[in-house]
Amino acid sequence: MRKPLKSATSWTFPVTSTLQVGDTVDHYRIESLAAEGGMASIYRAMDLQTGMCVAIKVPHFEAESDPVFFERFKREEEIGRRLDHPGVMKVLADGNGDRSRVYMVMEWLDGRLLRKVLSEEKKLTPQRATAIALRICEALEYIHSQGVVHRDLKPENIMVDSEDRIKLIDFGIASSAGARRLTFGKFTHSMGTPDYVAPEQVKSKRGDARSDVYALGVIFYEMLTGEMPFEGPNPLVVLNDRLVNHPIPPRERDPEMSPHLQEIIYRALERDPAKRYAGAREFANDLRNPDSVGVAERSELRDWKVRRSKRSTGSKMVLFYATVALIPIVIMVLLLITAHRH
Repeated sequence: MRKPLKSATSWTFPVTSTLQVGDTVDHYRIESLAAEGGMASIYRAMDLQTGMCVAIKVPHFEAESDPVFFERFKREEEIGRRLDHPGVMKVLADGNGDRSRVYMVMEWLDGRLLRKVLSEEKKLTPQRATAIALRICEALEYIHSQGVVHRDLKPENIMVDSEDRIKLIDFGIASSAGARRLTFGKFTHSMGTPDYVAPEQVKSKRGDARSDVYALGVIFYEMLTGEMPFEGPNPLVVLNDRLVNHPIPPRERDPEMSPHLQEIIYRALERDPAKRYAGAREFANDLRNPDSVGVAERSELRDWKVRRSKRSTGSKMVLFYATVALIPIVIMVLLLITAHRH
């Protein structure tokens, strides 16, 4: 199990800051740093006009000059304002059209990241894991119905409150129906997080609702076992493993798990999207009725110990896709160097 990241408040990320407690950004007073990522920071703030506690997401100054990041930031804000569901963090329209800098205003959420829950408790009971997975399914079914695919679903992007109600957060690399495709400025961010990314995303495909289903399958596996279905010393090995090998059977991790729950996980983790649950609704139906899930005679249960080498064809495929994903980064760096010289 990974060590938990350092916590600023109920959010858990490593922290540094460009804004200080007591600073004001337009009519928002900074109260604390809540989280920080590679491209932006999230602060707990007070809306001085309404007295309401909010979260504001502020890009790092260097990120604002990245046109691809800027377009994604605007898309994330547009998606957040459009979505309205109790399982999705709401982006607020504050009516401030003349801002002093780029930022996004969101509802403040009390609770913990699912990552922190798992770091502290290692694994959850089947009943609790199933209840949380069902709530995630409900949120996914909603966003998919709105033409949105999260594409970076992971415990770090799921908030859990004291009653295990959830909210999906961070739609920074989400795709929206009809929107043009953008390539993010980092390899891992362009396709999701290695431990949770679906095989088709590894192959540089955009991904759809079934990609989110795959990520939830990994999360469900992790909640039930405290471990990951694929392992490796570095991200490329993990990505290669899911392209050419079978996941470690969940019941190898926890022999007390029911064969029905294991079968549900396998259906969510099918390498071929066409064989996977078509959407979150189908996943939720089986979670609600696990005893009625037929347990398949799977070759994966026999063959999982046969691990293809990272030097295999699959590894070459991953390196090829990694190289393709890095090409836009090189182009962006060259453009930025050229711009600075002029």
